[in-house]
Amino acid sequence: MAVIRAVLFDLDGVLVDAPDWHYEALNRALGLFGFTITREEHENYYNGLPTKRKLEKLAQDKGLSPKLHAFINEMKQVYTLECIHRDCHPEFAKQIMMKTLKKRGLQIAVCSNAIRKTIEVMLERGMLMPYIDLILSNQDVVKNKPDPEIYHTAMQRFAVAPEETIIVEDSPHGIEAARASGAQVIVVRNATEVHLNIFSHHFPDL
Repeated sequence: MAVIRAVLFDLDGVLVDAPDWHYEALNRALGLFGFTITREEHENYYNGLPTKRKLEKLAQDKGLSPKLHAFINEMKQVYTLECIHRDCHPEFAKQIMMKTLKKRGLQIAVCSNAIRKTIEVMLERGMLMPYIDLILSNQDVVKNKPDPEIYHTAMQRFAVAPEETIIVEDSPHGIEAARASGAQVIVVRNATEVHLNIFSHHFPDL
């Protein structure tokens, strides 16, 4: 087995329990124009996609006018930041995990379909920013997840091979991207499962 040199984390639903915030923020923004989606729809079809792509799918699925997309996108970001400032708090288990991984000399990246500002605010509120070597957002790639570009980019920046890399993901689109990258993948259901023990198979001495 190759020596692991890097760990790449998704953000929403992995390091931060954010999917509900994105659902709430998107529905508030859509509600300004009389649209809505159910929680089940969000989890099954939209979760893990950039807001722009969610709106494109809503145009196809529900007839949401493309003329409204820019404003809804802007308001969704406003509402998301409100949720983050209200509900995002440091988690001791996440900090212990990050500190331990850094002590092993691992390079750590966050690779998210969110915009950079949202990522940075979440990491700062969660007191995780000091442990992060690289942040890649949907603004840093041409193709978002489920395309593996964001993970390939992180590996190139770190000068590591896929077999030397672990990716932690939760959403179907993210898992697809992670597996397509060729890296070793740890799948979690939500952020509460993300703690040091998920790496015990790769680092038995933890």
